[in-house]
Amino acid sequence: MTASPDGRLDPQYEAEPAAEGTTTESETTRLARETLAKATTHLLGLQDETGWWKGNLETNVTMDAEDLLLRQFLGIRTEEQTRATADWIRSQQGEDGTWATFYGGPSELSTTVEAYVALKLAGDDPEAPHMKRASRWIREQGGIAATRVFTRIWLALFGWWPWERLPELPPEVIFLPRNFPLNIYSFGCWARQTIVPLTVVSAHRPVRPAPFALDELHTDPANPYRPRPSAPAYTWDGFFHRLDKALHYYHKMPVKALRRLALQQAARWIVERQEADGCWGGIQPPAVYSLIALHLLGYDMDHPVMKAGLNAFDRFTVHTDEGHRWIEACQSPVWDTCLALTALADAGLPADHEALVRATDWLLGEEVLRRGDWAVQRPGLPAGGWAFEFDNDNYPDIDDTAEVVLALRRVAHPEPGKVAGATRRGIDWVLGMQSKNGAWAAFDVDNTSTLPNKLPFCDFGEVVDPPSADVTAHVVEMLAADGKAGDPRTRRGIDWLLKEQEQDGSWFGRWGTNYVYGVGSVVPALVAAGLPTEHRSVRRAVAWLEEKQNADGGWGEDMRSYQDKSWAGRGTSTASQTAWALMALLAAGESGEVVDRGVRWLAETQLPEGTWDEPEFTGTGFPWDFSINYNLYRLVFPVTALGRYLHGTPHLTPSELDLDARAVLPLPTGGASDAPAPRRLLPSLAGRRLR
Repeated sequence: MTASPDGRLDPQYEAEPAAEGTTTESETTRLARETLAKATTHLLGLQDETGWWKGNLETNVTMDAEDLLLRQFLGIRTEEQTRATADWIRSQQGEDGTWATFYGGPSELSTTVEAYVALKLAGDDPEAPHMKRASRWIREQGGIAATRVFTRIWLALFGWWPWERLPELPPEVIFLPRNFPLNIYSFGCWARQTIVPLTVVSAHRPVRPAPFALDELHTDPANPYRPRPSAPAYTWDGFFHRLDKALHYYHKMPVKALRRLALQQAARWIVERQEADGCWGGIQPPAVYSLIALHLLGYDMDHPVMKAGLNAFDRFTVHTDEGHRWIEACQSPVWDTCLALTALADAGLPADHEALVRATDWLLGEEVLRRGDWAVQRPGLPAGGWAFEFDNDNYPDIDDTAEVVLALRRVAHPEPGKVAGATRRGIDWVLGMQSKNGAWAAFDVDNTSTLPNKLPFCDFGEVVDPPSADVTAHVVEMLAADGKAGDPRTRRGIDWLLKEQEQDGSWFGRWGTNYVYGVGSVVPALVAAGLPTEHRSVRRAVAWLEEKQNADGGWGEDMRSYQDKSWAGRGTSTASQTAWALMALLAAGESGEVVDRGVRWLAETQLPEGTWDEPEFTGTGFPWDFSINYNLYRLVFPVTALGRYLHGTPHLTPSELDLDARAVLPLPTGGASDAPAPRRLLPSLAGRRLR
């Protein structure tokens, strides 16, 4: 691939005639070259001058509603913020008056309640048609009483719901030792960062005077509280229900000295985990509750910790050309940058291209060299790796580290020793984070207890961090690229992946939607690690993808597949999911009409500027409960897929590895892939399977 002096691709390079004596390329290949040239040029143009890429990270309007409620609680809400945010929330409302958690998704009660309250806070008349449609639907679904705990916590802050009717979470949990059930490190990192400040809020039970009533959101305003169904005492639900009742009694008569010490320890824990940019964990939930908790503990709005935290929210704010204002739940520059770097390398940019070197320099500067909460389980493991965000040194993650290492190996940097040192530290850290079952989770080791999900408090999203197929696959691919395909630790990961394959040939996708993402992650990893493309596990995955290809040639999968397996591999074709399918097929050595149709779909749906329209959400926070639209996915993954279609996959071949794949990685008839797949994730109290 040729590039102009300013780093952009020559748009005419693909039109050059084939050299004399060569076979004229196919029409699909020509389309692929033209499509890739436009997409690569567009991607290069999105790079920040300091080297990173970042696409907007869209979630749902609870982020925006809670931002207004936070500012109302702290007394800092402005009319301009309120107007612009309310305009955005209205623009996302469905015709039936409700809001969903992902594009095209079904109406969601808690989201609709929070959006309604925000609009009423903005001055919308409850008798206005859009508000009446929303309130009527809310009542039909059971009203406020049927919402999740987190929604009712927000309402309790203003007296719209009684604290006494919320699960109790005492700050004394901060003292539970690491080997004790339900200590804070039993929870996933995102959950523990949220729970610790919420224990402070729960202890104070603050109420700010509500500016209006919400009677119209109750099925019976005179008796708005639903009796909680009881469970037998011998069940976990029954046990935790009784424990919650005991904790409510304790709230009335706590041991004062212990409570005071617990609040002090919680405050210290929160402040110590504030990141350099002022946020907590780089994500919205811990940040909002940490600000509320510290405010209740006496931190005034001029305190540096509070000011930094609020400033972080300003950096998470997106202002649109239409005058709307919305909040990113998180920002993904490290993730986006390493994916963009890999895509551009696959597209054929020279390894020493200025854009790649600049991205590498920025990534090297983002290496995490301090010990975070992960060290509780791995006290002797040296620091290393990368986080997802601009600033999140407490919680580097395994998935980002694997993908960053893979990306950095594609660059010819002028200081190779510097790159080698960072990648070595990252690889060593990842190897040290392997769970007992041989697989890898996103942030923690062996964070698989079933108890946290049974707490009455935990009715939204996954609160533990078990290993997943997509993260494990990325690690296996990284280790194979480092020449460790035959390492016993890699082989344990491969074995786990083979056992995790679903009966239909797919893999569950924890951090992307869903089975298409799982297959798109696992198949390239297995092949890179030496599994022959004729292996039965690979062939079953290929057959699944072929079966799921849409009539238009693309692939898509709706978020509903997290609740209903019949949706697996079904949905409107999207650029990112089509690219994932192509990446798997190409890694498996596939060619022919199935692959060509996918490539042609990408060519035919490309926008004039070089990217793709993708309003569908294909990223996952908590499967089903919290969905993400990574705005850069629609570009980086098609560039990767088209680059590999034209130039081949970048992986080592089995003959280059110190591994006899057929001897080491057999899958006997009647073996793991024929057995029922183990449960991937633990069910929440709401019965949903939930990263």
